[in-house]
Amino acid sequence: MFSMFRDLMQGDYISFLVQLIAKAFILFCVLPVHEFAHAWAADKLGDPTARNLGRLTLNPMKHLDLWGSLLILFTSFGYAKPVPVNIRNFRNPKKGFALTAAAGPISNLIMAFFYFILCNVFSLFSSSVTAVLASFLYSVGLINVNLAVFNLLPIPPLDGSRLFAVIIPDRYYYKMLQYERYIMIALLVLLFTGILTTPLSWLSGLVSRGIYFIASLPFRFFG
Repeated sequence: MFSMFRDLMQGDYISFLVQLIAKAFILFCVLPVHEFAHAWAADKLGDPTARNLGRLTLNPMKHLDLWGSLLILFTSFGYAKPVPVNIRNFRNPKKGFALTAAAGPISNLIMAFFYFILCNVFSLFSSSVTAVLASFLYSVGLINVNLAVFNLLPIPPLDGSRLFAVIIPDRYYYKMLQYERYIMIALLVLLFTGILTTPLSWLSGLVSRGIYFIASLPFRFFG
C-alpha cells in the first residue's frame, strides 16, 4: 500500500519521484477524463444534468474529491466526485445508467492501453531519460487499470454497483443503496488494512499484464 514511501525510506528517490509524479498526473489528467466520460455518456444518452452542472469538462477542479485523491496517493485506488445523473431522462433508465457507469472504467482501460504503447515506444531507446519516461508511463498505465478494477467492484457508490443494478431486482438494489455510506466506510477500512488490497492488486496485475501484452505486440513483431 505504501510502496512509494518505502522507496523513499530505502533511498530509492527515482522510484519515489516517478510514482509521485505519476499519481499527480492521475489526479489532474486521468480522473478528470474518467468523470468526463461519465458526463459525456449521460449527455449522449439524453441526460443533460452533468452538463448543466458544469461537469461536462476536463477541468480537474470540477471533479476531484479530497478523500478520494488521498486514497490515490496512498493506495493507488481512489475516486472523484460522482457525476450527477437523472435516470428519468434516459429512454431506457437501467440501460442508460449502466452505460453511463461503464464509460468511466472503459476510459481508464483505453488510457492504460495508450500509455503502455508509449511505454514501449520509449523503451526502444537506451538512455536514462527515456528509461525514466518509460517507467513513468508504465506507472500511469498501471494506476489506470487499478482505477478501472476498483471502480468496477459491485459496491455502491462505485461504478460496478450501477452495472450490477441491471441484473438484480430493483427492490434489492434500492435496499443496498440505503446502506451506501456504511458500505463505503467498510470498503475504505478494508483498503487501509490491506485485506482488500491484495486481491485487487492481483486482479489489477492480471488485467495489466493482458493489456500490456496486447500493447507490446507490434513491438514484438517489428522490434
